[in-house]
Amino acid sequence: MPVPLPRIPARALVTALLAASFCAQAVAALRPHVPLLLAATVVSLAVEGVLYRWHRGVLSVFAKSHADITVRHVLRDLLLVVALLRLGEQHRETLYTPLVAGLLAFYALHCAIQAVSVLVRRTRTLPVVTRNIDASALRLSAAPSVLLRRPAHRLLVFGLPATAGLLATAATDDPRCGALGVALSLGLALLGLYDLVVRLLPSRRPASEREALEWLDAWLAEYRPTVGLYFSGGASSAYQANMWLEPLAKLEGRPLIVLRERFMVQKIAPTDVPILCLPKVSTLMRLEESSLQVLIHPSNSGKTSQVLRIPTLKHTFVNHGESDKLSSCNPYAKAYDEVWVAGPAARERYAYAEVGVEDKDVVEIGRPQLDGVRPYEGAPTGACTTVLYAPTWEGWDGNPGNTSVIEAGENLVRALLADPGVRLLYKPHPLTGSVDPRAGAADLRIRELIRAANRERTGERPGGGEELARLTAELDRLTAIAGRASADQVERMLLQSAPEPGRAEAVARATAAWEEAYWASLPEWEHQIVTDVRPTLYACYNQADLLVSDVSSVISDFLASGKPYAVANTSGLAEDVFRKAFPTVRAATVLTPDAAGVPELLDAVRHPEKDELVEAREELKRHLLGPDEPTSQVRFNEAVQSLCSAALEHRARMAERLAAETPEIPDQRRSVTPQRPAHPA
Repeated sequence: MPVPLPRIPARALVTALLAASFCAQAVAALRPHVPLLLAATVVSLAVEGVLYRWHRGVLSVFAKSHADITVRHVLRDLLLVVALLRLGEQHRETLYTPLVAGLLAFYALHCAIQAVSVLVRRTRTLPVVTRNIDASALRLSAAPSVLLRRPAHRLLVFGLPATAGLLATAATDDPRCGALGVALSLGLALLGLYDLVVRLLPSRRPASEREALEWLDAWLAEYRPTVGLYFSGGASSAYQANMWLEPLAKLEGRPLIVLRERFMVQKIAPTDVPILCLPKVSTLMRLEESSLQVLIHPSNSGKTSQVLRIPTLKHTFVNHGESDKLSSCNPYAKAYDEVWVAGPAARERYAYAEVGVEDKDVVEIGRPQLDGVRPYEGAPTGACTTVLYAPTWEGWDGNPGNTSVIEAGENLVRALLADPGVRLLYKPHPLTGSVDPRAGAADLRIRELIRAANRERTGERPGGGEELARLTAELDRLTAIAGRASADQVERMLLQSAPEPGRAEAVARATAAWEEAYWASLPEWEHQIVTDVRPTLYACYNQADLLVSDVSSVISDFLASGKPYAVANTSGLAEDVFRKAFPTVRAATVLTPDAAGVPELLDAVRHPEKDELVEAREELKRHLLGPDEPTSQVRFNEAVQSLCSAALEHRARMAERLAAETPEIPDQRRSVTPQRPAHPA
């Protein structure tokens, strides 16, 4: 029986091929051997293209080993020059001198372009980044070509004519080919350098830092924001802010979004609310003199402490979801003026946790995001019972009870798929597998189970595909973040100016129409893996007859519907201890890791008279989310207005106190004409 050959990683194979091509080129240059030289050089260039297209991680390894693109390109051309010298007779060496000089001039221009490119990038790095704001006064303009900003791409493209010309000279013994190639490379480099140098002219540069800060002060004075959403975090955490965008936009007053990381400006979902990114602490402090009164914090971060130093603002923590986990009662919450929670359960949770949050500072506002979740309407009426399996991720602490994906996910999915009357919606947490590889592997296996089950099901597929495609295109157009992929921040600020009036209402209408068309286009019998931005988790709530999840904010939010739900117990605790430890499980069906209780659970969903947890769910809903009336959005707005009033009263008291205590001290913020110092005696 033949022994199977070991699988060679693609990265290792490509790296070995590149090294072999350079070795072959060196041998061909020294012998010399023209066919081998041609083949080795072409292969070397092709491998470079493959690396930049599919294996960029290898390029970073090369760069750390001081074998970056510049070194490789110089070596490649140097070997071609060596080959020409070896091929030519001694009296022809002077004939190739202009080619070598031109090649050296090209590399000098390449270095000059890189230096000027850095200067251009610095002039285009403003102290503030905006979105949904007219910032044209900052002299915004389109970004330079991506070739002028990325040295690796530039060297490959601009240097290709010179390399090709030298190859042609080696093959034909005609120096004019090399001269033409080098001349083309020099011409491209000169054009690129000219384009960058022109951008450094005073009339072509964006506003200076001083001008940008003056513009920021003027815009804040004109817009007069009252309440802001403050957010800082990593790229994968943007969902924590995005869930508060719609409630923020519906508030009375003039809302604002304040960010700290430049990349986060494009991570924020489509919204009409003005966005300011203030990376530096010194720039952030300019909010102290603005009309901003309240900042809402959906998460904690290291940079939160910086904005808490502004004495004129009131701060409130709203979190990005509530659950029985300890992370929902972080001791950091005591740093805020108030902590806004959904209902009495969270208030009790803070009191029980004893993390320093006083009861008087806790305000119940409900969950405004859930106002669109439809209430329970009884037993499933369709041919299938729709079950939403939405497990959470594994978390940072390694607790096996955090997620059911690893220990119970496959068993739960198999048990649900075994029922011919079930349609499964599988929506894993976006961070699944980011900490524990076992969770990522289990997630992939679950997806394959669902695909296999779909292959065994057949039935009529509804129409409406053309209408869905039309609505998708319309919604994409309304929510698209303008700008080409290679645009820099300044260019995006120019393109993402103040939105057209009525865009938010148009997006809401288009989203509702898209969701209706999306669900109508899917066969009722077909299982779905939902991982895209659309449809949202809340849209899945409205389709589901039953939720299966873990101890997380997912079950707390689902209770807004009043529908049955189940929680997988992978904590290792007995059921009675599990229910006592996690109050949100009180009205749930608890499932063991082997999923033995799934058939009985489905039977109770289909026959409500067997559902013994209806009243418990209603009581728990009020306990977790508060009353249905007034709506959460109304309570949210009232809490904002109350805290804004407190902020204004605090400012007034501080102003009166300062005026009474230090009347003789002039305002240091006013510009005072400096006096000429006396000459020393």
